[in-house]
Order: sequence, then C-alpha cells, then structure tokens
Amino acid sequence: MVTASIVTYKHHFLDIEPVLRSLFASPVDTIYIIDHSVDLMPTLLSELEEFRSRVFTGEPQLVQRVAQGLQMIYLPHENNGYGGGHNVAIKQAIKDGSTYHLVVNPDIWFGPRVIPGLVKYMDEHDDVAQMMPKVLYPDGEIQRLAKLLPTPMDMFGRLCLPVSFIAKRNALFELADSRYEMTLNVPYLSGCFMFFRLSAIKEIDFFDENFFMYAEDIDITRRLHEKYKTLYYPELPVYHKFSRASHRSLRLFFVHVYNIMKYFNKWGWFSDKQRTEYNKRLIDEIRSYRKKLL
Repeated sequence: MVTASIVTYKHHFLDIEPVLRSLFASPVDTIYIIDHSVDLMPTLLSELEEFRSRVFTGEPQLVQRVAQGLQMIYLPHENNGYGGGHNVAIKQAIKDGSTYHLVVNPDIWFGPRVIPGLVKYMDEHDDVAQMMPKVLYPDGEIQRLAKLLPTPMDMFGRLCLPVSFIAKRNALFELADSRYEMTLNVPYLSGCFMFFRLSAIKEIDFFDENFFMYAEDIDITRRLHEKYKTLYYPELPVYHKFSRASHRSLRLFFVHVYNIMKYFNKWGWFSDKQRTEYNKRLIDEIRSYRKKLL
C-alpha cells in the first residue's frame, strides 16, 4: 500500500491540481490533504469536491483510478507546522496499513512511472528508508536539493551573504561535483519530495514538531540516515516550481532563521562529529566516482 500527503496553507485548488493529477495517475491508494488554512477551508474544500465530481462524470482515466479504490481524504487541522501536518497523515497511513508514504509539496508534479520506480527500488533494497528523485525546475534545469549536512556558514551564508562570496563552499555543500547523475546516500534531502518507508519513520518517531517550518527535512533525513540509507535517485525526474518563499517574505525569512537556529541547538553548531563523518564519506564517494570517469 502506498499513501501520500500534501499540507496546504492558503492554497486554492489550482495551486495543487498538478500534484493531485500526478498522484491520481500513480499507484497511490490514499491521498491525505492536511489543510492548515482555517479561514479558507470552505473554499478549498468546495473546489476539491468539484474536482471529485468531475472525476466521476467526465475524465475516464481518473474515473478508473477511483474505481480501483483511490481515496482522497481532506483533513482540516490546526497549523502545527509542515512536519506536524504530515505527521497527522503519516500516523493515519500507518493505521491504514500503508507500507510507503510520499510527503510532497503542493508545487510538485511528475509522471506515472515515478512512484512505481521508487516502490520497486525500495522493495528490492530493504536497507533504504527514504528516496528523493531528480528534481527539476519547470524548464528542465536541475535543482540541487541533495546536500551535505550544513554548517552554520552553509545555512546563514546562503541566507545573508552575496552568492559570489560563498560560491565555492556552496558548490561543495550542494554536491555540484556529482553533477546529480549518480545514486548517492545523502544525509540531507529536500522536504519537497520525500518517499518514506513507514516502518523506518515509525522507528525514529516521525517528524520533530519542534521545527515549525524549514529544517524539519534536514532533521528527519539525518535521523533516518543514522540507521538506513537515504538516497538521491536520479533515474526518475519530478518537477518543482520552487517558490523560495523565505526570500520574498520578511516574516518567513525570520521563521527560516529561527528554525535553523533550533536545528543547530539540537545537533551542534561548530562541534558535530556525526556531521563531519557523514559529509566526509559522501564527498569521498563522489570524488571516487569522478575519478573512475577520467
């Protein structure tokens, strides 16, 4: 069984229709929509109901998926953050007997072979707890969303310093030498598309809800990476609009900074032996791969 969840906040249906259509075209059994925007709940709910009625009356491919048992469950919930919202869905998915669960942003879309490809890989590799496919901008350019575990300079430099000042360090942090063409065991995978083995998620006790927004993806990948492989898998592409909201909103900028500080308070600012170990191992793996190509 495969399930998926989308957390929405002040989204209208047109914002999430592409990802819903992607999920409807995939072998996903249940889609949970966790809506944190209490003031706009009636709007999104009515639009979802209209979409559901269109499925039953006019779109044969979608009708077939519903006939196969696909469910779309709308769950309004107090705004307890990105990870907290997905925890609501993940815990319900475990109760429902799901094996794999996709945490996905509203601004993602993908083709029908992505989910089957991830399921097949995880079925064949029980030491893998999390996977992220190749993530592309709408124009096809690669987004560098598989990274080293960050140092304070990595995170605050990216937020506050000119790009030219940190370009060399940023290239290392974003694994530019890999050219994003090799499968890698990465300790930090973006939260925009996180395909999880639910038994592993339960083992590490879900998302840490102390992180309201931002840094929860670093934290959960890192905790899974302690016990399992967490893979960047370039064989399958997905598309991501990538709004960079914290670069456009002063309020979200401060939310971002506050949660990054929480991350370093939890794991260590300048002394973090595990970070050093994981990052060195990954850098060595990439360098070894590049040498073989020369």
